[in-house]
Amino acid sequence: MASPTSWSEENFSCPICLDVFSSPVLTPCGHNFCRACITKFWDEQAQCKCPVCNELFHARPDLRANILVSEMAAQFKTSVRVKEQPCVESGEVPCDVCTGTQLKAVKSCLMCFTSYCQTHLEPHQRVAGLKKHQLVEPMDHLEERMCKKHDRLLELFCRTERVFVCQFCTEGDHRSHPVVPLKEEYEVKMAQLGNIESEVPQMIQERKQKIKEIKDTIKLSKKDADREIADGLQALTALMRCIEKWQEDFNKAVQEKLKSTEKQAEDLIKELEQEIEDLTNRSSEVKQLSHTEDHLHFLQAFRSLKDPPPTRDWTTVEVRPQSYVGTWRRSLDQLEETLNMEMKKLHGAELKRVQQYEVDVTLDPDTAHTRLTLSEDGKQVTWAVCVLQ
Repeated sequence: MASPTSWSEENFSCPICLDVFSSPVLTPCGHNFCRACITKFWDEQAQCKCPVCNELFHARPDLRANILVSEMAAQFKTSVRVKEQPCVESGEVPCDVCTGTQLKAVKSCLMCFTSYCQTHLEPHQRVAGLKKHQLVEPMDHLEERMCKKHDRLLELFCRTERVFVCQFCTEGDHRSHPVVPLKEEYEVKMAQLGNIESEVPQMIQERKQKIKEIKDTIKLSKKDADREIADGLQALTALMRCIEKWQEDFNKAVQEKLKSTEKQAEDLIKELEQEIEDLTNRSSEVKQLSHTEDHLHFLQAFRSLKDPPPTRDWTTVEVRPQSYVGTWRRSLDQLEETLNMEMKKLHGAELKRVQQYEVDVTLDPDTAHTRLTLSEDGKQVTWAVCVLQ
């Protein structure tokens, strides 16, 4: 014969309530019902008949308990409850009574120092003596709740030495110490925990506000840095233009001096070349005349020989190159003066830009941010930088 655990719920279900039999009874026609279900069914009918086969009974049958079905249904309920209960997993408290596969404990008894699954907890819910036991949420190492010295339950708290004690401890080493039940100390600590819990959101909010202040400081600093970079680039561009103009003027001045020297040299060279040409022509005439042997012709030609061309005394003539000494220094001094003038212009523009935003300001001490600082003249507001440590 198959065991009840191998059958389905339909084999132990009442045809009326469709639940597992509770106090099953057998009708004369051979069908089983819960006693309460069939009794209520017949009370509501004019005639007594079987709800399954509709067999009519002239008189209400005398119902008798079906002991076999009752026992099998009870076994089936127990097996179903065991199957429905979860097995213990890592980090969970196992049932101390289960053999073989341990089920998850649902309660721990502080009197029995034992943890129970739902099935093995049933006597504590039914037996009068066990109902008085103190049940708590499942916990491991229940033996640690026992006083190692007196083997009694640790149910008190010594506020002097801040340790857990049993009733016997209060009559010995802790006789003069203030001792309270664990529940009382629990309530005190829970109140303290409540205060801490209420303080934590405020502390979180304060730190979030601090983060916002730091971010605002960084944001403001970045804005100032970007503006400073832009202003610096503008100033540097202006100064670079001045330097480029100075370099152009300097090169031009040096080139003009060089051109002046070159022009002087070219003029002297042209004059020398002209004198050389004239002297060459005279030399040719003299040489030709020197070869004449006719006295008359020689004397006639000599009389007509041109006078020597005018020439300069070149021994004192020289090309003196332009002096560049001090040119670079004088030009650099001029550049420095120009740059100083540009710097004064830029400084004046910056001062004008700052003064443009100067107004008479009054900070409300109740609403103004703590980082804002008002200048002595009451015209400027600055943001104090937060120093991170």
